[in-house]
Amino acid sequence: RFVGKNGACNVAHKNIREQGRFLQDVFTTLVDLKWPHTLLIFTMSFLCSWLLFGMVWWLIAFAHGDLDHSTRLQRDPAQGAAGGFVPCVTSIHSFTSAFLFSIEVQVTIGFGGRMVTEECPAAILVLIVQNIVGLVINAIMLGCIFMKTSQAHRRAETLIFSKHAVIALREGRLCFMLRVGDLRKSMIISATIRMQVVKKTASLEGEVVPLNQIDIQMENPVGGNSIFLVSPLIIYHVIDKNSPLYDISPTNLHHHEDLEIIVILEGVVETTGITTQARTSYLADEILWGQRFVPIVAEEDGRYSVDYSKFGNTVKVPTPSCTARQLEEDKSIM
Repeated sequence: RFVGKNGACNVAHKNIREQGRFLQDVFTTLVDLKWPHTLLIFTMSFLCSWLLFGMVWWLIAFAHGDLDHSTRLQRDPAQGAAGGFVPCVTSIHSFTSAFLFSIEVQVTIGFGGRMVTEECPAAILVLIVQNIVGLVINAIMLGCIFMKTSQAHRRAETLIFSKHAVIALREGRLCFMLRVGDLRKSMIISATIRMQVVKKTASLEGEVVPLNQIDIQMENPVGGNSIFLVSPLIIYHVIDKNSPLYDISPTNLHHHEDLEIIVILEGVVETTGITTQARTSYLADEILWGQRFVPIVAEEDGRYSVDYSKFGNTVKVPTPSCTARQLEEDKSIM
């Protein structure tokens, strides 16, 4: 199967030599990571920045002699009241206190026990740099978390397709049909749907194409590829002379093991404005010949009611046990 029933593509990418291309789009790479990896990077980005600037604050205090004077002032508080020595950052006695001050600066907690003085211009510069770096990390990581929680494929989870497709007569012509629906009340704007047949083919020159994608013409109740998905719709493809299913009959349908029909639904989410895509596919053994979908929309108390418990239910209907080609030839003879 090329595309799973849940829309996942069954393709493995191997031996990619240009791995650096992923780093050129770091944000998308972060969004595409799995949640454990994203949360790990989220935590480490803040922790590493706190440690880095904690080390910088400790070095500033060490270079200015704040650590020695802080130790002496702790032993003799009266000397601190005399105001002889002014540290770069007050109340920094060790790397631990420098690390705590780094956290206070970056997350703007400000407990009040430590503060930068006007004694060291370098300390003021580091304060500005750390605030800017902290804002950048916040913007990137929070944006990444937001995008992961609002990814378009999450909306596609409520776009459903019938488990089976059917082939039956409609308006005197053999048609391939499936049902699509939206479980949410918020609509998919500018929804379009298209179908492709994926199968292994060989050209006249002997070139083998393992995954040849062939677009097939489809029709829906409102015409064209655009659909108004306010209620479940039956989408169908007329099997005519231009269809890849033209020579398929119920007797040889299950012999086409390489036959796979992919259905792709695209549209804009009404509430977020994000484009989403839902996909599914049907293999030969998932296509039911001589059946059609049962009605699931009924009028109740002046409103239209949709019974999703019957969404995939089908019933048998009289259908010729021949190919679409043979059916057209019989009509032409008559």
